[in-house]
Amino acid sequence: MSTHLLEIQNLAVEFHTAAGTVKAVNGISYHLDSGETLAILGESGSGKSVSASAIMNLIDSPPGYITSGHIFYKGNDLLTMPTETRRQINGRKIAMIFQDTLAHLNPVYSVGYQIGETLTAHDATASTVRQQIVALLDRVGIPDPERRVDDYPHQFSGGQRQRVMIAMALAFRPDILIADEPTTALDVTVQAQILELLHDLQQDTGMGLILITHDLGVVAETADRVAVMQQGRIVESGPVGQIFHQPAHAYTQRLMSSIPGNRRTAVVTGGVQETSSTCVPLLTVKGLAKHYAVARGFMRRATGEVIRAVDGVSFDLEIGETLGIVGESGSGKSTLARTLLRLEEPTIGQAQYRGQDIFSLAHQDLMNLRRQMQVVFQDPYASLNPRMTAAQIIAEPWAIHDGVLPKSEWSDRITQLLTQVGMLPEHARRYPHQFSGGQRQRIAIARALALKPEIIICDEAVSALDVSIQAQVIELLAELKEALGLAYIFIAHDLPVVRDFADRVLVMHQGKVVEQGNTTEIFDHPKHPYTQALLAASPAPNPEGRRTLRRAAQ
Repeated sequence: MSTHLLEIQNLAVEFHTAAGTVKAVNGISYHLDSGETLAILGESGSGKSVSASAIMNLIDSPPGYITSGHIFYKGNDLLTMPTETRRQINGRKIAMIFQDTLAHLNPVYSVGYQIGETLTAHDATASTVRQQIVALLDRVGIPDPERRVDDYPHQFSGGQRQRVMIAMALAFRPDILIADEPTTALDVTVQAQILELLHDLQQDTGMGLILITHDLGVVAETADRVAVMQQGRIVESGPVGQIFHQPAHAYTQRLMSSIPGNRRTAVVTGGVQETSSTCVPLLTVKGLAKHYAVARGFMRRATGEVIRAVDGVSFDLEIGETLGIVGESGSGKSTLARTLLRLEEPTIGQAQYRGQDIFSLAHQDLMNLRRQMQVVFQDPYASLNPRMTAAQIIAEPWAIHDGVLPKSEWSDRITQLLTQVGMLPEHARRYPHQFSGGQRQRIAIARALALKPEIIICDEAVSALDVSIQAQVIELLAELKEALGLAYIFIAHDLPVVRDFADRVLVMHQGKVVEQGNTTEIFDHPKHPYTQALLAASPAPNPEGRRTLRRAAQ
């Protein structure tokens, strides 16, 4: 029995694999009270998501087994109650927001249908379901919800899909919400809205929130208490102020020292910027636009409407330079990247790589170009083949581009790349589904490095990584830039990371560039109101400061 809203006692979870038994969660205990926010921190693979899945009865068995412990919800042990009783609690009383939205939204059903399915499964009135769906989408910040309710998951950006997942979880105003990286894919302005929404729900309903995240700014903004996990154990827990300012465990101290925004790996004065006027840019983009015609109905007839995803973007990228691109989800950042890679054809505009017109290249010339321009996509689960091992995924570029690396050297190079991105050589034999979200992103980064390109387009490349690994990867990218003269187009919504890494920053809003310039100038002296709003919405890793600001705003 427990007097807390939720209490975990000595929980242990094991996975039985061909390589042996993996103790994913090893005897953890914590509690959650009504209206409280408990943040769980830790590296990818530390057991954070597995422990949350155990609460929701989502451990695949086999190979996973809960080997000991209790999970009390309002004094009742979830692990011993009848299946039907637990099914009535899951979703209605205890809800969960998953990290990987594309894997948890069915691609063949509209988002409205999927939210409605959640409502009707718990006896919502059929006549009012559509109104409830539209209201939920509107509350989590989906623009034009009356129209978007009939769209499919692939028609939303990564951040917008996360908002849809949040709408599904909040449908019944649950007692407990487990949020597994809920703001990973969100830009800072929408992140601020979502955090404020969760805060308002807690105030209105007394909802308890378990927040699994690697974003220490979000933890500082929202958490009451923090539990730090490492290798399946809770190594430290306590009030948020104590964890941030007086961490006792060596691992917690390392996490706090990795907070982005306090480091500088890029040189924003001198270097490429001093010589840019005399050197030919590596990449030149002029007036680039990508427009989409809107089609509706069963026959997908054109309506005459046009979505201007990218609308007249111009910039230069110098050799060895890092250009940060920031903006809200749907601002055109990812569409810009896909168009530069010729994964989308432009509506109008020019892009030249070392004087070559990218948009007029024939097939073989385009293949040669892609050896020099690699990409790390935002969603690693969607960009990694689930039927290939990590080793096969990393080696795939060498199989496609003959003569880059002799096959006899593939194994050693794979081991080297995995080590560079913070993984172990034995991970080469595993498949994508056997990794956490952050580990999958590291494999994608290793694949992008395989061909030693001149330009790497990083589309939210570190958004799924915890802060300690994020710091390692940023440092790795900076070292490669210094050693190999790499240039990066670094698309991100995490502004402190951009400040650490970028030489220059380009701010996009509704497909247009509203401001660009030196990183220091953009962050310290933003001129455009949109840039100012972005910076104001970025959470700072200072529990006392952020809470003071929120109280002052109220």
